[in-house]
Amino acid sequence: MELNVLNIQGKETGKKVVLNDQIFGIEPNDHAIYLDVKQFLANQRQGTSKSKERGEVSGSTRKLKKQKGTGGARAGSIKAPVFRGGGRVFGPRPRNYDFKLNKKVKQLARKSALSYKAKENGIIILEDFNFNAPKTKEFVAIQNNLKINDKKSLFVLSEVNKNIYLSSRNLQGVRVVTASDLTTYDILNASSVVFLEGSLDKIEGVFNN
Repeated sequence: MELNVLNIQGKETGKKVVLNDQIFGIEPNDHAIYLDVKQFLANQRQGTSKSKERGEVSGSTRKLKKQKGTGGARAGSIKAPVFRGGGRVFGPRPRNYDFKLNKKVKQLARKSALSYKAKENGIIILEDFNFNAPKTKEFVAIQNNLKINDKKSLFVLSEVNKNIYLSSRNLQGVRVVTASDLTTYDILNASSVVFLEGSLDKIEGVFNN
């Protein structure tokens, strides 16, 4: 697929880039995408929920009433789950939600997500740019010029750029990542993926390693 390179004014520069079919033109694998997104979301979970069981709540250990002759059920502890203030039955415990996923599966998932975006014409190639200082207003102007100001957008940089990151940090629906940190979830969550021209070589390097 061949795309025009745009400048920050949203106009064509006259340059064109050819997207690598091995990355942007494969037959998408939906199951690989599902597994990668599932792992990404699982990794976001803290797993720190905890409730007290009957051995952990405070309360007397005396027997509440005699065993027989009351006409009611037996009761041995005020900390039993059936009483108010007692322990919780089968409550949550701290746990780790991570699970293993092979590197090749994750790579296939990202390629599949990029291929979907390419088919949907959701990829924009932008000429490399930089800010002398963090300027949110200038970043918003670039969004307006690219006509993506009302959409979720993902900007992919070749390397860390503090000024661009800080300029976009307060904007809702905008995410800035480097090519090496690109995830399947980020790609699918964005309506438009904006690659800076220099990031394409980095993307190929990431997938070739």
